[in-house]
Amino acid sequence: MGTDAITDEELILRIGEGDQTAYGILVDRHLSLNLGYATKLLGNAAEGEEVMQEAFIRVWKHASRWDPARKTRFTTWFYRVVTNLCYDVCRKRKPQSDVGILDRMASDDMSADNVIAVDQRSNRIKKALEELPQRQHTAIMLCYFQGLSNREAAEVMEVSLNALESYLVRGRRNLADILSDEKNSLLKEIG
Repeated sequence: MGTDAITDEELILRIGEGDQTAYGILVDRHLSLNLGYATKLLGNAAEGEEVMQEAFIRVWKHASRWDPARKTRFTTWFYRVVTNLCYDVCRKRKPQSDVGILDRMASDDMSADNVIAVDQRSNRIKKALEELPQRQHTAIMLCYFQGLSNREAAEVMEVSLNALESYLVRGRRNLADILSDEKNSLLKEIG
């Protein structure tokens, strides 16, 4: 039987019995997508990598407690673990300087002006997302950046479907307000 035919839930049960091969398969399946999610949520690749290391350590340590009767999908549980670890990092975070644009200017084929323009747009959206309350930010990241369904995102966040949809509506409205306020203040500076 190929590894694609083995479900995540079967792998976690095997990991609980100490199966390192099953652990490797599960890491291969979920590292890339969840690393991207953690990095987007935190805005920092190094912190995202640290979160993923801790998340997979937790998989190894807690796999023996996996209860297949719970009917929880591994991916839902794992997103919850990653999300909570990201929240922990945000609570402990100290302000840091961002020198990423200098690295991209030195290494990219695009002109410096294009790199700066793309970086400024990206930073405005990132900054607007960071201004959102944490639950709205997480709901938007899970649904729009990670592609989870509303029901899956609600499970990850441990809220009702109605609560998740409320976070999304308020989050989109707040993002529009934040970006609109920024646009208006820029126009005042120019004019």
